[in-house]
Amino acid sequence: MRPRLYRFQTKSKLLAALAILLLPAGRDATYGQEATKPNGLAAERPAGQEFALRGQRLAREIKYSDWRKFCFKTPGSSTVCRTTITGTFDTGQSAVRIDLIERDGDKAARLQLFLPVGLYLQAGVKLTVDQGAPYHIPYMWCLTNTCIAADLAEPRLLNEMETGQKLLLEVVDSSVIAVSTSLPLNQFVTVRQGTPARTFEQAIDE
Repeated sequence: MRPRLYRFQTKSKLLAALAILLLPAGRDATYGQEATKPNGLAAERPAGQEFALRGQRLAREIKYSDWRKFCFKTPGSSTVCRTTITGTFDTGQSAVRIDLIERDGDKAARLQLFLPVGLYLQAGVKLTVDQGAPYHIPYMWCLTNTCIAADLAEPRLLNEMETGQKLLLEVVDSSVIAVSTSLPLNQFVTVRQGTPARTFEQAIDE
């Protein structure tokens, strides 16, 4: 069965839909910390050490959605697909969102994470599949209600995500305490390789 095509008549409508999908669902979601600006976050690094953790804890309870895949098509350009999962707090606020962004014909995939403000940005985000080696994703920029960490996705990480059972995500809050949450990977490979849930297509009127 062919996926349902949502056809937009103008480029502005397509971009508006893309913006809605890329932004987190909730506003002002935090891990119980005040918002922190990117500038002035990092104290001087101790010699041979990036930072010293003061402890660790689990994040507040987060409910995760199923993995979903959305694609975007425009005439004369490559199709871009996003395989995504979203976690929300019991208040309905957005806690985390992970996007794997892939373009047809491009071997390099991009991993993008939306997280609350109020985190220690210098630490970046640590991802671990099952009991494997950790991967570090740097923060790239912050908006008023979310910070985005992003990097090219290493092929080894993608292979581990396709064969693994859970992904452990660890951030550091503004008190320099590690906060972790785990999310399921059992649907990831099926969704990533399967038919998109929605395909957004721009139509050009002659």
